[in-house]
Amino acid sequence: MIDFLSLIEAYGYFGVLISSFIGSASIILPLPSAAIIFASGGFFDPLFVGIIAGVGSGLGEIFGYLLGLGGRKIIDKRLKKGVKKWEKSFEKHGGFFIIFIFAATPLPDDFVGIAAGVLKYPFKKFLIAVIAGKIILSLILAYSGFYGLGWVLNYF
Repeated sequence: MIDFLSLIEAYGYFGVLISSFIGSASIILPLPSAAIIFASGGFFDPLFVGIIAGVGSGLGEIFGYLLGLGGRKIIDKRLKKGVKKWEKSFEKHGGFFIIFIFAATPLPDDFVGIAAGVLKYPFKKFLIAVIAGKIILSLILAYSGFYGLGWVLNYF
């Protein structure tokens, strides 16, 4: 397993970017990217940490989207008519907002990324929504680390 703290210590903001990317690229497997962003906010400028971690996390979510696109080929053969109906419904009923909310909260956004790929949601819209949401979440985590890391360390 990658030692994320050493990566951040050695590479600074670039380490934050890489660890966030890897944490989000791992589909369903829990990696401690939230804890890394929290800790990084306590050592580096939390604004930069939040933005860099959000971009890295958002780019890592592309793997879920691509997995969904690959799964689309299997689904198309069996459920073509139903998937077309879901595509229109997802776009019509706020697909962008759904992606954004799942990315901006600790909800399991891997499944939304996979669903967006299966439904052929426009890639640019997906990327904008997921990066914007991840930046919001990462800023919250980084500023929490900035203001709370010292308090947390007093207990350990």
